[in-house]
Amino acid sequence: MPEPLKNLVNTSLLRSAGADIKAVHPAFDLDQWEKLVFDDPAFPNLELKQRLRHAAITLRPVLPADLKDALLVVQNTVQHMIAREGEKLTYLYGFLNDFVEIYALDSPELAIPAFETITRWCSAEFAVRPFILRYPERMFRQMMLWTEHPSPMVRRLSSEGFRPRLPWGMGIPDLKKDPAPLLPMLEKLKNDPAETVRRSVANNLNDIAKDHPEIVLDIVRRWQGISPQTDWLVRHASRGLLKKGNASALAHFGFEHGIEGVAVHDLTTDASVRIGDRFSFSFIIHNKSAETKAVRLEYTIEYQSKSGKPSRKTFKIREGNMKAAARETVSRTQRFEDFTIRKHHPGEHRLFVVLNGKEVASSVFEVFLQH
Repeated sequence: MPEPLKNLVNTSLLRSAGADIKAVHPAFDLDQWEKLVFDDPAFPNLELKQRLRHAAITLRPVLPADLKDALLVVQNTVQHMIAREGEKLTYLYGFLNDFVEIYALDSPELAIPAFETITRWCSAEFAVRPFILRYPERMFRQMMLWTEHPSPMVRRLSSEGFRPRLPWGMGIPDLKKDPAPLLPMLEKLKNDPAETVRRSVANNLNDIAKDHPEIVLDIVRRWQGISPQTDWLVRHASRGLLKKGNASALAHFGFEHGIEGVAVHDLTTDASVRIGDRFSFSFIIHNKSAETKAVRLEYTIEYQSKSGKPSRKTFKIREGNMKAAARETVSRTQRFEDFTIRKHHPGEHRLFVVLNGKEVASSVFEVFLQH
């Protein structure tokens, strides 16, 4: 079983971070910080984000009492690390952003430049969100300024930090209702030279599509063909719509919804799987027509959840042209191993084969606890 992510926030990480803090602020008491972090009896049971938050809170007593001075130490530390190793996109130093979020929420004039520096080493996408909720107009103006920043990590923040549905991030209800404030920013970044920025724009649009599919479909139509980069971007932005079988999105990319002439049959699956093992299934896909067909093939698993309400997740198998009269057996396995972000629960599960957005075959199987 893989090492839990939370265990990466350990003595080695904090010693390294502390040494960099001490390099720019010699008065920093690294031993005291380690003691405050690891002597807490609750620490071993904390998850990743809880450990980062705990590290941020315990950092406060060992930094200068004046908040402006403390934030300057944090910024200088990040600049010191960037000078040595270059810009990064790491989340293990998230305690630096948490520090700003916790202690500077009432001081946006101090927090904003701190985020602008820290995000070049550790993305501030989570920490900026309470500021968006409290200071929306100020943060939207800042977002537009960040789109022109020389650092791609800062430009990325102008999109990633303002996503309406950022995974594991605080929600922004106003942007779910009306994403209009985001659209000028996304327009500016759609052809950004940095792939990480363009990917963030695609993720932002994918978020918007969950509540406003027509807005995103209009953007997809307008941006398609501008460049190879925007072609990739709009395809990635449409992935949620395609997985949901949105007929307009499927048609835009050349897939006939409820395709005629192509059949899926002879679906066979394991009758059961234990948590920790792999589930296997296979089926035959047959193009019975006399012409080549554009095929998008997926499968959906309806999982049991802790609450008892089933949850669905769709996995792409492939897409492309299928020649006339072609016949093929497709086999796949699905891991039922527990991860930090996904837990499995025993009970009845369902498998659906999805062809061009339409469920065309299904089967039931049982999931059991591992002994």
